[in-house]
Amino acid sequence: MDVSVVLPVMNECENVRALLPQLQAIFAREGLSHEILVIDGNSTDGTREVAASFGARVLPERRRGYAGALTTGLAEATGDYILTLDADMSHDPEFFTKMWRARTRADIVIASRYARGGVAYSGFFRRKLSDFLNFALRRALSIPVGDVSSGFRLYRREVAQQDLELDSQNFEIQEEILVKAYAKGFSVAEVPFVYFPRGSGRSHARVLRFGIDLFTSAVKLWKIRNSLDSADYDDRAFYSIIPLQRYWQRRRHSIVLLWARGHQRTLDAGCGSSVIVQSLNHAVGMDLLFPKLRFLRRYSIPVAQGSALALPFKDDSFDCLISSEVIEHVAFDDAVFSEMRRVLKADGTLIIGTPDYASRTWRIIEPIYGYVVPGGYFEQHIAKYTRATLTDILRQHGFEIEETAYVVGSEMIMKCRKKQLAKLSTGSVQFPRASSAA
Repeated sequence: MDVSVVLPVMNECENVRALLPQLQAIFAREGLSHEILVIDGNSTDGTREVAASFGARVLPERRRGYAGALTTGLAEATGDYILTLDADMSHDPEFFTKMWRARTRADIVIASRYARGGVAYSGFFRRKLSDFLNFALRRALSIPVGDVSSGFRLYRREVAQQDLELDSQNFEIQEEILVKAYAKGFSVAEVPFVYFPRGSGRSHARVLRFGIDLFTSAVKLWKIRNSLDSADYDDRAFYSIIPLQRYWQRRRHSIVLLWARGHQRTLDAGCGSSVIVQSLNHAVGMDLLFPKLRFLRRYSIPVAQGSALALPFKDDSFDCLISSEVIEHVAFDDAVFSEMRRVLKADGTLIIGTPDYASRTWRIIEPIYGYVVPGGYFEQHIAKYTRATLTDILRQHGFEIEETAYVVGSEMIMKCRKKQLAKLSTGSVQFPRASSAA
């Protein structure tokens, strides 16, 4: 099945009678197999019967409200792509052809009133409220989408049927799906769309109620967008409006890129969504968290999912290996360092960075960061290295430290060279244990 259409309705008999044959004609013209799912909210005007007469699957909403109807349809859809639109004729079905052509650009395609060339011809009050809500939401949620609230969308089925843990009740479901999907690394493209008010019938959207629901939902979504689990967390930090965070990220970037450039094959182990791996010419990104790799897919970067304890690569695979802000998140284990050595070629370069717990500056910064950003990296710092302990560990694993640089006197970054490894003693490398971060 090429396309599933999800159409939430309630007393839309005349609009459904006009819309369904138009959709069927468009799919026939484009040569697309399709199904139309009409999700009914207890209509009393014959909507169900009219929809069924055109061959649509008519399903009752699993729970009351627009969100219940939409999630019902998304769960039941079997098409490779899922089109959602309103039944009131405000979403011109012919516009689907432009969305279909754009499907290769992103995982979610939005018919956008706010992309350049998009326009909304609606009442003054409704238009200005929509302008304000969309502006505020995209700024507060730091999401690069102009039309956050548009319900005219084309989803790849993988997106729509992800377990996004949706809990919206009404029209704020559009915002929730978009933000949670983006936080899982899915990409979004907008196609300029001209919006005209609905056809016949009365709107079921209460505009002020809609605005209140949106902002209530936005408070919850803000926490998701600013959590470590958000796929673009590292990418956003590089462009942060917070001066210290932006400087920190860019200082780290400049040091690592200065030492890594010129190598033919580089592994960024624990890359996240950082700009470092995006900036290298011959890099492979590896991370344990798949959403962050999915985010990098839009930049055509080769990626692999794997653990620092067992790198999924052959021996002597890379000229350079970057491990930036990774080792402190993993309980100390010789395997972390022996694996980095294993995949590096002879005389290869290791660039490794981690907070220096002997630094007075870091001992001040870390608890402040933990207080200001609860749930941030502070709580995930398990292994606490100092310059002395890390130097000793690296040397015992056959690395020679060539240079050391600092970011804000707190984060140490070492450039190391893989040398011939002397025979290790029968015991493993000893690491001075420190208590886990609170």
